[in-house]
Amino acid sequence: MAHKKAGGSTKNGRDSNPQYRGVKVFGGQHIHVGSIIVRQVGSSFHAGANVRTGSDFTLYAAESGIVHFAEKARGRKFVSVIPDTAE
Repeated sequence: MAHKKAGGSTKNGRDSNPQYRGVKVFGGQHIHVGSIIVRQVGSSFHAGANVRTGSDFTLYAAESGIVHFAEKARGRKFVSVIPDTAE
C-alpha cells in the first residue's frame, strides 16, 4: 500500500534569470578600460569615440576617461569616452 499520495507533474516549474540590461555608467562618471557602459538589445545607443560594441550590442570603454552621452543627426544617441588628460 502506498503511504504517499501521487504528486503528479507541473508544466510551469521553470523561470529564467533576468538580463540586467540598461545604462551602467552615466554621463560625467569616470570609467576604466573594458568596463561596460550600456547593456542593450539592438543599438539604442551607438558607439562614439573610444567606445566599442560587443557581439550582443553591449557598449564598453576602449579607453579610461569620462563618459559622455550626446544626441546627433537623425536622433541617434551616441556614447563617447573622453580620455583622461592626467595619463
